[in-house]
Amino acid sequence: MPRLLTLASCVFGSLGWAAAVLAAGGCTTPAPAASAASQWSPDSSTVLRAAGPQYARGKVWRFFFGKHYRDVWALPVTAPVLRLATAQPGGLGPLQAGGSYQSKTLRLCAINGQEYVLRSVDKDASAALPAGWRRRALGPLMKDQTSAAQPYGAYVAAQAAEAAGVLHTNPRLVYVPQDSALGKFQTRFADALYLLEERPDGNQTAVASFGHSPRVVSTAHMLADIRRQPRARVVARAYLRARLLDMWLGDWSRREDQWRWASFPQPDGATTYRPIPRDRDQAFFSSTMASLRGWFRGLCPSTTAFTPPFGPVPSTASAPPPAPSTAPCSATSAPRISGRKPIRSGFDSPMRPLPRPSPPPPRRPGPSWRASLSPAARPARAAPAVAQRYYKVLAGESWCVGTDRPERFELSAADPGRLRVRTFAIRPNLADSLISERQYNRRDTYQLNVYGLAGNDVFELKAPLKSGIEVHIFDGDGQDRLLNHATSATDVRNVTWHSSSDGNTSANNLGVKIEPNAEAQLTANYLGWLRRYNLND
Repeated sequence: MPRLLTLASCVFGSLGWAAAVLAAGGCTTPAPAASAASQWSPDSSTVLRAAGPQYARGKVWRFFFGKHYRDVWALPVTAPVLRLATAQPGGLGPLQAGGSYQSKTLRLCAINGQEYVLRSVDKDASAALPAGWRRRALGPLMKDQTSAAQPYGAYVAAQAAEAAGVLHTNPRLVYVPQDSALGKFQTRFADALYLLEERPDGNQTAVASFGHSPRVVSTAHMLADIRRQPRARVVARAYLRARLLDMWLGDWSRREDQWRWASFPQPDGATTYRPIPRDRDQAFFSSTMASLRGWFRGLCPSTTAFTPPFGPVPSTASAPPPAPSTAPCSATSAPRISGRKPIRSGFDSPMRPLPRPSPPPPRRPGPSWRASLSPAARPARAAPAVAQRYYKVLAGESWCVGTDRPERFELSAADPGRLRVRTFAIRPNLADSLISERQYNRRDTYQLNVYGLAGNDVFELKAPLKSGIEVHIFDGDGQDRLLNHATSATDVRNVTWHSSSDGNTSANNLGVKIEPNAEAQLTANYLGWLRRYNLND
């Protein structure tokens, strides 16, 4: 939602003249169709229907507001009819409506408890505009820009994920007719094209594309688990492979709710999580507005176009929630993250030529929707370089985050210009147990933030500690202790301890700057940590 609101502000803040262009466009091009007409097959099992005939505009309009995928939206395709009562044995029942400012979604449930989601093919971002004259004047333009999204790109995204070794949903195109089984949702959801996909949640041991996970959970659950105790972690390589796929697809919209997490219990009692990206509405996004693309990209940098060989590497601000706090912290260096051979293998020959999904057949010969994705046959050799660039984005300001259990963070010098951080679980009456170890290079990392969260944590500085990296240590709930082995003020440099007045101790402050913890509410425990994210989207 924040990105849509930003997009809305970009539109009504910078296009005061847009209403005039809209009026001019209406005079120079045919008026778009009010709704799509459906042609039924003789047995009423399929319909022939265009996803968005209203986006088929003339040359003047396309010059100002983009060619996009207008021809694809206007092309009639064949879709099977979904009738809830007969969709599968026992039927499907509607549970609840949802969706963001663009899509309409309807959650369905089978008698065996398996849930599915209907996601509208057509979108409408005009609701992000403030009510009043701005929405009346600019709402049609916001709605028209739905044509920049590929209506059937989710087909290719699922096939690409399969080839790249990324867990994924399996959307298929359906038409929802007037159906009394929709109940109170009939007026809003009937007579439209939707993508129907299984909802990743709960026990999914029967679904290969979810990794046969015994339990799929939300982003909120995953984040809470990995911050409550150290035996839960995200698989770094799986997460970064998923982010590479986002860039390959040009999918710039990756909110917290657009990720689910497949959990896997380990023999030692630990739990690992692998991401399941979903909701590929913005895959293959095409921004081709000749007169507007400059301000559009300048004011809305998170909105990026699908361009070969890979889309722009996202900043940390546009990265999804686990990026700075989970996966990169569990890897040891850039080569381990970029993983040239393993990562490239997933983006190599299986992706060239592009895997062929089963597209909705067109009504007549003409430009197929798949032809519009021809740039997707992009070289895999770019993957390692993009992975390296993404690593550098995340490594610039790195986070090492603890849990609500007692831990010891040991900071020491490695080679010149390198900082080693080892995290141990503190176990009563037993030796501390190593949880993780990583080296930071000042050529990649300019700042490291260490968050202890709750528990009686120990932050140990092993002198000499002069890597050139700014180190900021944040305490949490509990009585934390700073253990500094420096014997002079020059033994430790560039270290700041952000400490709260809750019983923390530090007997030796040589070379250490001590400041109040301005983020005390966010760093106190795992509940405070979750407040960093939009988990109610």
